[in-house]
Amino acid sequence: MAAGVQPIETTVFRQDALSVGLVLPLLGKGEIAPDFHAQLDLAARADALGYRALWVRDVPLNSAGYPDPVGHLDPWVLLGALATRTRRIALASGAIVLTLRHPLHIAKAAISVSALSGQRFILGLGSGDRPPEYAAFGRDTEARRDLFRDHWETVGASVGVPSRVMPDLQPEGAPDFYLLPHQPRAVPLLAVGSGGQSVDWIARHAIGWMTYHRDPDTQRERHRLWRIAVERGAPEQFRAFGAAMRLELSERPDEAPSPLNLGYRTGARALIDLLSEMREAGTHHVALNITDSARPPAEVLEEVAETVLPHFHGAAVA
Repeated sequence: MAAGVQPIETTVFRQDALSVGLVLPLLGKGEIAPDFHAQLDLAARADALGYRALWVRDVPLNSAGYPDPVGHLDPWVLLGALATRTRRIALASGAIVLTLRHPLHIAKAAISVSALSGQRFILGLGSGDRPPEYAAFGRDTEARRDLFRDHWETVGASVGVPSRVMPDLQPEGAPDFYLLPHQPRAVPLLAVGSGGQSVDWIARHAIGWMTYHRDPDTQRERHRLWRIAVERGAPEQFRAFGAAMRLELSERPDEAPSPLNLGYRTGARALIDLLSEMREAGTHHVALNITDSARPPAEVLEEVAETVLPHFHGAAVA
C-alpha cells in the first residue's frame, strides 16, 4: 500500500456514513450454475461504477437439504481472480468458515489475496452453522465456539505486522515461522455473524460486525447492543456495523418496499429511503444480494449505480 493511501476498511466502513457493496455471485431467475467469466465481467463493472465492496461466500459443500443450491467457487480461487480484474473496490470474504479450515492455511491465503489486490482485502470470518458439514470435516459442532476463538487468535497473529506464526505443535529445536510475502499493514479481521461469541468479544477483537438483514426493529436492537458492547470493550474506537440485504429491484422506481426473506422488493427511489434509514440507525455498510433476480443483474447494477449510489458515495463513476 502506497504512503498516504487509506486502509481499505475505511473506504467501506466510516462513522456516520453508509456504503454499498455487492454479494457475489449476481444471479438471474433460477440460476444456480453461474458463468463465472460473466461474474468477473460484472465485478469489473461494479468496480468502475463505484460500488465499495465485493463479498465472496465460503460454501464448502452442497446438499439437498441446504437452502442455497448455487455452485459457489472456492472463495480463495474467486478472490484471486477478482484481485486481477478489479482496481479500487474492496474484496471481502463473507465469510471464510474459520472452524473448518486450518488457520494457517487461511492466513496464507489472506495475505496472498491482500498482496495480489494491493491491500484491498478484508478478511471476514464466520463459524458455519451446519452440523452435517462439521461431521464431514471431522469437527464437533459443540466445539465451534472454542475453535472459533482459538483459530481467530492464530489467524490474527499470522496476518499481523510482523507476522507471527502460532504452531499447533512446537517440538524442541523447531524454528520460528512467519508468513511471506511481507505486508505493509495487517489484514483487517471482520466478524461475520456471531461465531458463537458475545458481542463484547467481537467488539474487542474485530474491526466490526457484519450480519444478515433483519426487520428494522430487530436491526435497531442489534445495533443498540453493538454500541453498548463497543463502549464497554473498545471505548473511543470506531467499530463498524454492516448487513447483507437481499434486493429484488422493481422496474418501477417508485414501488414501495415489500419484505422478502432477509431483504426487500423495492423500487430504486424507495431503496434510497431504506438505505438512508439504515444509515441513520447506525449501519455503515450494506452488501446487496441480487439473487434470483427477474431482471438481468447487469441492468440492476447500472440502475442502482445511477440512481442510488450518488446519495451515499457522491457522484457515480462512468
